[in-house]
Amino acid sequence: MNKVMLLAVAATLAACGRSQPSETLEFLVAHPERIKEIQRQCKEERAKVGEELCRRAAEAANRRFFGDRPEQKSK
Repeated sequence: MNKVMLLAVAATLAACGRSQPSETLEFLVAHPERIKEIQRQCKEERAKVGEELCRRAAEAANRRFFGDRPEQKSK
């Protein structure tokens, strides 16, 4: 019984890992300083940052470069 409880506690603690805030593509497009920060982190420690967030930052940078900026839509 003690082994089962220990396994349950270990599984629960493993599932409670620190989750990153979900930064959507739209959020990143609107915040270029955050894009730069994520890109810097991706260069230094891509495995720690995560492939998905690195790709999202790259896509947001592309959208800003090719003219899909929030400040342009208000004109």
